[in-house]
Amino acid sequence: METSFERASTPIEKADDFIQNETQFHLGALTTEQSHPKTRTLSQTLQQDVSAGMRQLYSVDDDIPPVLKSTIASKEFDSLCDTLYNTLKNGGRISFSGCGATGRLSILLDSANKKFCRTSVEKLPNRADFFRKLAAQTNAIMTGGDFALIRSVESFEDFISFGYHQYKQAGIKENDALVAISEGGETSSVIGTIHAALDAGIPAFFLFNNPSDLMAARVERSRKVIEDPRVTVVNLTTGPMAIAGSTRMQATTIELLVAGFAYEAALNKLLQEELSPAELQTLNVDLKTPEEKAADFDRMLQEIRSEANVETAARYVEFECDLYKRGGRVTYFARDYSLDIFTDTTERSPTFKTPPFRSLDETDAPAPWAFVKDPIRSAKDAWIWLLGGVEPRCLEWNADDYRAMGGVQAQINDPPKIGRQTVYRFPIGNEDDPSRYAETPNVAVAVLADSETNLWGKPSNPWFDAYLKCSAPFECRAAFLIKNTLEEDNAQPVSNVKEFVFTMAIPSTPLDVFVHIALKLTLNNISTATMGKFGRLNGNWMAHVDATNKKLIDRSVRLVSEIGKVDYRTACITLFEALEEMEGWSLERKKTISPAAYAVEILAKKSRN
Repeated sequence: METSFERASTPIEKADDFIQNETQFHLGALTTEQSHPKTRTLSQTLQQDVSAGMRQLYSVDDDIPPVLKSTIASKEFDSLCDTLYNTLKNGGRISFSGCGATGRLSILLDSANKKFCRTSVEKLPNRADFFRKLAAQTNAIMTGGDFALIRSVESFEDFISFGYHQYKQAGIKENDALVAISEGGETSSVIGTIHAALDAGIPAFFLFNNPSDLMAARVERSRKVIEDPRVTVVNLTTGPMAIAGSTRMQATTIELLVAGFAYEAALNKLLQEELSPAELQTLNVDLKTPEEKAADFDRMLQEIRSEANVETAARYVEFECDLYKRGGRVTYFARDYSLDIFTDTTERSPTFKTPPFRSLDETDAPAPWAFVKDPIRSAKDAWIWLLGGVEPRCLEWNADDYRAMGGVQAQINDPPKIGRQTVYRFPIGNEDDPSRYAETPNVAVAVLADSETNLWGKPSNPWFDAYLKCSAPFECRAAFLIKNTLEEDNAQPVSNVKEFVFTMAIPSTPLDVFVHIALKLTLNNISTATMGKFGRLNGNWMAHVDATNKKLIDRSVRLVSEIGKVDYRTACITLFEALEEMEGWSLERKKTISPAAYAVEILAKKSRN
């Protein structure tokens, strides 16, 4: 059925429809959408002193430890740990569901479990059956399927029915459990997975980062699940994000910590029952409690922002920002932690309106400023490696599916091409890709973390040799190394390579939670600072945010209102005027200019006239 928004034809009609009929997506009152007082002058600070700007960004992470500790001490966290353990013990499957940043987090948790099981089989081949079964006991449901790892699937998160159908399609059994994760607590598609779990009669947990009473009062779809006694709410409110609305930062960090610690607690309990002390020793499994891990996180936060690490981060920001200012391109070459690097890189596109990853079939689209490749594997094998050993879980929905789920007319008329074969057309493997080095300047950056940094500078190592081969056509080489001071350092310096070395103590856990946290905090803050230095922030607002769904339309309107000093309706009309005008633009211009930023330009022109 055609919606009222689709029937609206002019910018004024579309604006008034959005204002009157989409109030459930007007989210400006949410804590995660507010401006953090510590970073209000961030863009200005970054222009003057990158190191000072980095310290501003890092300081907001101090909001996390108190909430982490109180959450771990809560009955809701205990219930989560117990349920995850019972699910594993009884042969059920734990599904992590999310959208955008939390969808990528869900995939990360699933992939980390599968990686742990794979390495455990190598260490204990006689226990192969146990670990192969355990690997299959986690699953990830990302809104839009695994294609959404690459770029958001427009408007999918706006539909409860889409999330419901996606989880049902993935299969639900009576011994299963769901951990639904939404930074804001209002994502329709994620809420849809909760309804599917409740209808199937399985335990459902809901992790989010805004006050529960605020969500229940303002967002009807959130209230229905928050107040349902069958749903266990794990509230993780830490306050505003370092960048207003950028929930890929503090919100997703604490979600990774809480969900990761809970799963590891369940896993450790199961392993202690199933394996002998000698087998546990062979695996070198860390049996620390969540409380002990929370203390380790406190220490890690301080080490990440050591003077040496901050200065290294600032140097890297200057290095990459200068390259972008000269029209250059960055290609990251990864190994075991390719998903972490992939996540940070793809998230830059909707946050800062940089060109998204493009497939081999999108030759007319601009090349992404930053890309990720695996120097060892072909594209298909790299995708499977990145996902922990499984093929991409993609959606092959047709017009009838979208019609039955109440999708918009555009989806019914032309179903999105987001299937597995489309994913494989994104060349993230070792295939030669001249688009990465055809334009100058260009750089091939090796990104290694934890024990894998010991591969750096070792010519006899297959990964290092593959990196040298793949990076040979590039103008410049660089290395981004996160070294673990708890590990022996055998890395070797490499001549004619710009090296950026970060050092910190990284505790070992089954899912490598602390390695993922070290990469996340370092990469998130550096990529945000780089874009800020490049001019894509206004204070601590995402001045170049995209507008691909209703939540982002509202965020864009509020941004236009804030910067343009106009009321919400005027800002909304101007945004839709910008979107209408942009329809006639070239693809390259569309991919690099934000509707919100262009709307601000329109207002400025009107004021001058």
